[in-house]
Amino acid sequence: MKNRKFLQLLIAFVFTQCYPSPKLAGQFTDQEFNDMATQMAKGDTEDIEVATLKGMEEKVILLDTREKKEYEISHIPGAIWVGYDDFKMKRIKELAKDAKIVTYCSVGYRSERIGEKLLKAGFTDVSNLKGSIFKWVNDGYMLEDKDGNETDKVHGFNQKWGKWVKGNKVVY
Repeated sequence: MKNRKFLQLLIAFVFTQCYPSPKLAGQFTDQEFNDMATQMAKGDTEDIEVATLKGMEEKVILLDTREKKEYEISHIPGAIWVGYDDFKMKRIKELAKDAKIVTYCSVGYRSERIGEKLLKAGFTDVSNLKGSIFKWVNDGYMLEDKDGNETDKVHGFNQKWGKWVKGNKVVY
């Protein structure tokens, strides 16, 4: 009987060490988020940090590269929706090729790809917001909804990616 109890405890200990429980949504370190965002946004577009962008929003053109329904839930104030799957250059035909542009999405993957398209099209000053809208909201900055009302809600894209939003701010 003692050996059986010991064996059960040993198995439980080994199992928890080899297979730690997955983190719950919103439970991650800043370093874990940064590592994930860096990996997702690898490409040719230069990154810009949220802290750098904050305060200079009026000097840049923010392009939201998420799906329209994500943008309508919330976006960084002043951002222009351009999409990703259905992105078309004609949506930005009015922009000067030397305009300071910052692209963003949920964590940086889609915006990196759109940033690369812009660079290939001759735009010269394009940056990708590192950590994108998730980092923006996780750092405590407000967003606006489709009607221009202030909100802290953000579309999580799906359950897998929504876990990177801290607090109860994520919606689907």
